[in-house]
Amino acid sequence: MHWYLVHTKPKQEKCALENLVRQGYQCYLPTLPCEKICRGALALSEEPLFPRYLFIHLGLDDSAKSWGPIRSTKGVSRLVSFGTSPAKVHDTLIDHLKAHEADVHTTPARIFSPGERVCLTEVPFAGIEGIYQMADGERRVMVLIELMSRPVSVRVAPTALRKVG
Repeated sequence: MHWYLVHTKPKQEKCALENLVRQGYQCYLPTLPCEKICRGALALSEEPLFPRYLFIHLGLDDSAKSWGPIRSTKGVSRLVSFGTSPAKVHDTLIDHLKAHEADVHTTPARIFSPGERVCLTEVPFAGIEGIYQMADGERRVMVLIELMSRPVSVRVAPTALRKVG
């Protein structure tokens, strides 16, 4: 049994994984937690570490599961190959990815970090630069701006910010 690489259709990694597992294949999709703006609010989501790819564990002997259904599985584009032979992935790489994934899942990547310079993009503060403070938990974020020579904390939607530089 060896690990191989499956190329999926765009944004279909989880669909392909679910359908391959449902057919009895052993698969692995490494993911990273990250913060995204979803419906105007900051939300945590799991994003594939390698977009459009997942790993599948397959055998070569006669008792192994057939490779035929893989290509016609919903979400799958093809099995990655070099010439006529499928591309093998070493077990040590998969083990390393699984260990790294377990470490990373404790701290998701944030869009904005406290202390980071941001620019407000929506009226009435459009064009004003400020310092990102934190998400307030109510679909808004707090930004420190200077208004009339004084620091003022304002609450805005995360979609109203962009990073400076």
